[in-house]
Amino acid sequence: MVSGVGVRPDQVSVGVLVTAVPRDAVDGAVAQCGVGAKRSDGKLPPHVTAYLTMGLWLFADDDYAEVAKKVTGGLDRFGCWDAGWLAPTPGGISQARKRLGRDVLAEVFERVARPVASPVTSGAWLRDRRVLAIDGFDVDVPDTMENAAEFGYSRTGGGPSAFPKARVVALTECGTHAFLAAEVGAYAVAEQTLAMPLYSRLRRGELLTADRAFYSFTAWDRAQATGADLLWRIQAGIRLPVIEILGDGTYLTVLMDKTIRGGRRDRILAAAAGGTLDTCDDAINDRGLPAAHLVRIVEYDVPDRAGNGTGELITLATTITDPAQAGPDELAEAYHLRWEHETANDQLKTHLRGPGRILRSKLPDLVHQEIWAWLLVQHALTVLITAAADAAAIDPDRISFTDTLRLVRRSATGSAAISP
Repeated sequence: MVSGVGVRPDQVSVGVLVTAVPRDAVDGAVAQCGVGAKRSDGKLPPHVTAYLTMGLWLFADDDYAEVAKKVTGGLDRFGCWDAGWLAPTPGGISQARKRLGRDVLAEVFERVARPVASPVTSGAWLRDRRVLAIDGFDVDVPDTMENAAEFGYSRTGGGPSAFPKARVVALTECGTHAFLAAEVGAYAVAEQTLAMPLYSRLRRGELLTADRAFYSFTAWDRAQATGADLLWRIQAGIRLPVIEILGDGTYLTVLMDKTIRGGRRDRILAAAAGGTLDTCDDAINDRGLPAAHLVRIVEYDVPDRAGNGTGELITLATTITDPAQAGPDELAEAYHLRWEHETANDQLKTHLRGPGRILRSKLPDLVHQEIWAWLLVQHALTVLITAAADAAAIDPDRISFTDTLRLVRRSATGSAAISP
């Protein structure tokens, strides 16, 4: 593990946030959400509140006053703080966060969260396709009446969890671990439901990997409609009739809406075998949308995954139907990159938040705000790590997230009008 390759302490500070999350993006989000305020009334400006909320994740061990002491000094050096202003108090920060609301940092994330990998970033590509993953996680929030009503509890062993839980489903860039888009909801909302709006965020030139829990024909259809390529594991029990066996041992099949049965199903399969699926009337539903898709299947065994001497069959479906564009070994390796999403989750939960900790916010609006700040800070750090990795021509995985975070924390010093 290479620690801080290409990064000097004097190059990083709160400036990491200001560089990756620029002031104009924050101001634009504030204007979009209509929460602007004047400093003359003694209230914290919204842009300062936004950076302070992000700063809470850089210094998860510190209270509001200590975070304010560290962050405002950095903001001063980057032109986001007026030296004549008084430092915020914990009560002032709490009130300012309420004024900022739940939507501003979500809008900021929308404006700044972009793919981080460059063409030379190691581990981010399947040939010329940028590899992404979709997955979810849950997070404990303070046990207040408001949070319980908004997010709900999980149920294990017949009883509720100790804390309410918010659920997050996100798109990540596999090679860099950068979060690109997310949906936040109550624990009772299934990951598959939260994922649906995210599929429209995909673009041509991207390859989305997903575990078998995310497959449904509706989800696949929505994701494929964007022009992105897909590489999803398929659940056991889904019928995958062989249309054509290809020279590399993979085969073509048709994914269909589960409501299609009988003769219509047979006609669709015949059209696929004859190369006329695109013009087959039976392959169109009553809304004029595709009811079937030709895909390529890659199957391989993972020996003794369960540790009991048995193997496990992995079945992958992909829109990359031409073997010349990706061999089965390449596709299996790209699917394995999906586990990089777990690394991104670990960066959030273990390194930024700390194991076993809950969020700070006792109100649902502030929980949403805090989660978006969390994602923004992680994204800012991945930008820094990837730039360093590219400069050193190494995989971003070889740069320690923990050491980078420590480096940023050590550099984010200084104060702005903090009294003894």
